[in-house]
Amino acid sequence: MNYRIRQSTLVGAAAVALLACAGAAFGQEETVEAAEVVAEASEYALAADTAYIFNTLLFLIGGFLVMWMAAGFTMLEAGMVRSKNVAMQCTKNIGLYSVAGLMFWLLGYNLMYDGVDGGFVGSLGWKVIPPPDADPGDYSVASDWFFQMVFCATTASIVSGAVAERVKLWPFLLFVAIITGIIYPITGSWQWGQGWLYERGFSDFAGSTLVHSVGGWAALAGVLVIGARRGKYTANGGIVPIPGSSMPLATLGTFILWLGWFGFNGASQLAMGTIEDASAVSRIFVNTNTAAAAGVIAAMVLTQLLYKKVDVTMALNGALGGLVAITAEPLMPTMLWAAIIGAIGGILVVVVVPLLDRLKLDDVVGAIPVHLVAGIWGTIAVPITNPETSFTTQALGIIAIGVFTFVVSLVAWLILKALFGVRVSDEDELNGLDKAEIGVEAYPDFAVNQTT
Repeated sequence: MNYRIRQSTLVGAAAVALLACAGAAFGQEETVEAAEVVAEASEYALAADTAYIFNTLLFLIGGFLVMWMAAGFTMLEAGMVRSKNVAMQCTKNIGLYSVAGLMFWLLGYNLMYDGVDGGFVGSLGWKVIPPPDADPGDYSVASDWFFQMVFCATTASIVSGAVAERVKLWPFLLFVAIITGIIYPITGSWQWGQGWLYERGFSDFAGSTLVHSVGGWAALAGVLVIGARRGKYTANGGIVPIPGSSMPLATLGTFILWLGWFGFNGASQLAMGTIEDASAVSRIFVNTNTAAAAGVIAAMVLTQLLYKKVDVTMALNGALGGLVAITAEPLMPTMLWAAIIGAIGGILVVVVVPLLDRLKLDDVVGAIPVHLVAGIWGTIAVPITNPETSFTTQALGIIAIGVFTFVVSLVAWLILKALFGVRVSDEDELNGLDKAEIGVEAYPDFAVNQTT
């Protein structure tokens, strides 16, 4: 029998005994008074149990929606790379999710949440999940760990797409172990672990900076160390478009990510045990959806104006840019402000993608414009609708997290390059990483004679 059922049973038995004793000793009037006391106590116990259940369910449902975002990243990347590299992206994504799950258990969670106390990092050691009969609090410990873990995995997914089509599998997974076990937990502890940024009033509701910009900074460091894909940029400064293999897959991936974002932002309310909490989660859903929609339309209109055609990849990344931008504060804005914040996120994506190409920074899926740039915008925009923070404090958090993440990521990539090499050979890149790294082609009947 469940611990909380046993607890409720004991409360009921105690109530019956108390009523019997009260009736015998004090008569009818005293019995009524005793019944009222017991009723109040029972009502309180029932309310606490109900809040525990709904809070736990919020974490679990939000958690599996965010876990499903791993499929979204996989499909988006599979559609944006060439057919000769699709199996590699699938392998990287299931591998990185698994590495994140283990590293966040062994190291990451306690570094992020245990004993930070206004400082810079938590404690060493793996997370221990208590048995069901010793799991007090406002929600189950396991539901909290699971919800936090899938956020950690999302950070690593961002890096995967940016360095696609030329990175080696095992050095990449070693970097994933570093970002999920060390980098993300440390920067997360500064705010969500109630560390030094939390003490200064920095605000990032669901992770525009703590998740998305961290992944974006790590991706930027990887792109710099690994270099561009073969043939992407010419000697005279030209830019060679390299189309993806499947726009339907990329679109499916975007819709999956959009769906998962309701869990990402909504469950970051961290409670659903009251009417106010339930209303807040609902408002977050609406603002999240509005920002994404505005990001799409803004990207479509801008690409039409700039290029006389609508680029589907820009529309997809416009949705993601809007989602990333609203993630820092999805509760406080009105729908109008959510639309404005999301639209600017979509516009930034359209502007920054060609800028990266001019700088010869080869980001295959647009992860840096979407997650880093839109994440910075979303974080700096928080004080527009949330008066409890300031632009100065938000800028401090963006800079501190950005510098730490970029420097540590750059050092990690350089060490991996020196020890193992992080880039495949020109021949392997030409033949495709499905053959060179995986040994299984995603499209064996079609991925032949690709010479670029």
